[in-house]
Amino acid sequence: MLRLTSIPVRLLLLAGLLVGSTVGASSAPSKSQVEAQFQRWIATDLWQAAKTGGIEKSVFDRTMQGAVLKWDLPDLVPPGTKPPKEQAQSQAEFSSPASYFSEKRLQGLAATGRSLTAQYGSTLRKIEATYGVPDSVLVAIWGRESGFGKAKLPYRAIDVLATKAFMSTRKPLFQQELISALHIIESGDVPAERMMGSWAGALGQPQFMPGSYLKYAVDFDGDGKRDIWNSVPDALASIANYLVKSGWQKGRDWGYEVSIPDGVSCAQEGPDRAKLVSSWAGEGIKRISGKGFPSSETKQQAMMLVPAGTNGPEFLVTPNFYVIKEYNNSDLYALFIGNLADRIGSGGGAFKGAWGDVGKMLRSDVLAMQQALVAQGYDVGKVDGLPGYKTRRSLGEWQARQGMRPTCYPNEGLKAKLR
Repeated sequence: MLRLTSIPVRLLLLAGLLVGSTVGASSAPSKSQVEAQFQRWIATDLWQAAKTGGIEKSVFDRTMQGAVLKWDLPDLVPPGTKPPKEQAQSQAEFSSPASYFSEKRLQGLAATGRSLTAQYGSTLRKIEATYGVPDSVLVAIWGRESGFGKAKLPYRAIDVLATKAFMSTRKPLFQQELISALHIIESGDVPAERMMGSWAGALGQPQFMPGSYLKYAVDFDGDGKRDIWNSVPDALASIANYLVKSGWQKGRDWGYEVSIPDGVSCAQEGPDRAKLVSSWAGEGIKRISGKGFPSSETKQQAMMLVPAGTNGPEFLVTPNFYVIKEYNNSDLYALFIGNLADRIGSGGGAFKGAWGDVGKMLRSDVLAMQQALVAQGYDVGKVDGLPGYKTRRSLGEWQARQGMRPTCYPNEGLKAKLR
């Protein structure tokens, strides 16, 4: 599922350059020619795919007749141009994670979240009784995704999805999402002109992609429509339904910030190396708050999480943490939601552990380290230049074998040694 976010300037510039190259390059079609190709594609290829997907011709024609190309979107590859070469990465995993956890932003979201939790208390209690997901988690996701429904959704989703299905770097994905959007319109839940979304095609207050809408959106206010744009009950209950169908365990928290003592390796990280909370506690791992683990948790499974290795906050997380990651597949995102939920629900604050001097590695650097580890027999997961938990723990295991103190995170020193 793609997220609503501001478009990086570099992507806007890239889109502009692509448009310019389409218009000006002698080997590429003109803008008007591309738009004519777009209309032919709608009438032929897209219609055949939609027909195969079960869309009625009248719905297709009525919806697509007004579709237009949105040239200002990022990641476009117009006919006659080539995809851009990979650039240096700028997402949080490659800069300081501390910037992701802006204290000012978190405090503002938490204050608004507490106010809205009180305002919608009756609705949230009904949702929790139905789905078993705490109100604080739902409100945290609501706040992170769309500013509690206040974020502007500037695009007609049909235009975004059609543009990206025709000329983006992931055309098959967006074509399927476009057909899902046609199913939503066919259901009568929302007309095409009111199906507003982000630059990535994510819909409404929960920022569901159309395929996720079809799976998880619910009518909780009883008006016969699943309206995640204008109905707060529908939006919040749809988030809860998403989490439950992704495996949310009722009665469990998302996780705990902990301190891991010297001598306990950070290379035990990952959902496939779960242990009982009592076992982790037996190794000397303690909650950083000084409180004990809840008695209900001691015989439950939990997983070590060290997103910055030993250079940042350390956690034991429950399976619910990985359910939040189903909503957005990022450790930092799930930690942001957990921390914000704690602030909303129980007056929590910032993580105690400080994010160290990490995040200066280029994706190509991490990729080279992964390749070196794989050559030595380590399982780093996907060899993609992203320092996921398998890469982090493989680095820790390699460090231990070299007689080094495991830090479980890529850095320049390791890059020079790991060949």
